[in-house]
Amino acid sequence: MIHWSFSGLKDYSSCPKKYYHLRVAEDHVNTVSEQMSYGTAVHKAAEDYVRDGTPLAKNYEQFKAALDALLAIKGTRYVEHKMALCEDKNPCDFGDGKRWVRGVVDLLIVDGESAYIVDYKTGSNKYPDTKQLKLMALMAYAHFPEVDHIKAALLFITRNSFVPEEYRRSDISRLWAEFTPTLERLRLAYENSMWPPSPSGLCGWCPVNSCKFHRER
Repeated sequence: MIHWSFSGLKDYSSCPKKYYHLRVAEDHVNTVSEQMSYGTAVHKAAEDYVRDGTPLAKNYEQFKAALDALLAIKGTRYVEHKMALCEDKNPCDFGDGKRWVRGVVDLLIVDGESAYIVDYKTGSNKYPDTKQLKLMALMAYAHFPEVDHIKAALLFITRNSFVPEEYRRSDISRLWAEFTPTLERLRLAYENSMWPPSPSGLCGWCPVNSCKFHRER
């Protein structure tokens, strides 16, 4: 059985060889760019403000209006909430050795049969990838069986831009089907030790500098 997450599946989709070195052999590690450090800092500021009311630093005050709009939504708030599923798609503990998939939702608000999922982004909103919202919704449906209607959004917080999605519990099969083809390829990759490179314009920023396609080689 494989263990996976949205970020891991995205790594595999972009380049199986990169996935292998980062997550299987673990002989390379991701480098932390300035943009990644900034994203981490913004996430922490938003987390502390929404959960504890910690005042935003002066350079983050422009995010206050968007975060206050989230705070106005009624319901029980779960900040940086960890969820995991076993292979039968039933809920389990985040650290369970038998887990199949796990993830952390930036903000989940549950109000009876309705829920809201928000994922903060600090990058460009030009090509939004909403599959992470779909996965968080699937895990929320498993962990909160009373929930039927989910409104989800990517909040590009530095651009005050929302990319919304909306789901019903009846969508579960359709949502899982979006992950099935890539998960099947990943399963076969593990079974057959097949990790071919997938060269692209991103090779120059890849941490796997031993690859023949890396820009420094």
